Parts: sequence; structure tokens; C-alpha cells
Amino acid sequence: MSSYQEIFIENLKYYRNQKNISQAKLAELCECATPTIGCIESARQFPSFELLFKIADALEINPADLFLRNASETVSQMKNILKGELIPMLENFVDERF
Repeated sequence: MSSYQEIFIENLKYYRNQKNISQAKLAELCECATPTIGCIESARQFPSFELLFKIADALEINPADLFLRNASETVSQMKNILKGELIPMLENFVDERF
């Protein structure tokens, strides 16, 4: 099993448990067979691209969070850093040079 698949499975279980959603309920929300989620979580099957997006929607997360936990928060934090630190530095640089 690839490390990406392990991370995906770990994050899928994490977010499913955070939302207190059973495998059966997640399958229902994703309009797939109940055993499908179990097969995915036990690494016997990997979801299609379409199912991956349905899982993320059902869990109310960004699809990237299934591969990098809290990816959307990390991106938001990076944007804030850029806005709060880098942009003023660039403005000062421009003001000093021109």
C-alpha cells in the first residue's frame, strides 16, 4: 500500500469519526454500496475520482483534506501570512526603489 493511500485512509477515518458518521451512513450520503466504504477503509479498494469528491462533500471538507489533514486551514494560514507579512514587505520594497 502506498503512503498516500495510508494517509488517505487515516484521514477518511479521522473525518468520518469527527462527524460521527458510520460507514453505512457515509455510503448512503455518497450514494454507493455500504461495503464500498469498508473496502476503501481497509485498503482493498480505492475510490474513483467522483467518489472521492462525494466523500469530501459528505464529510463537509475540502477534497485535499483527505490527503493532507487540514489542508484548507493550512492554505488559509498561508494566505494570511502572505497578506500580513509578505505584501507589506513588497510594498516597502517598491516604495524604497521607486
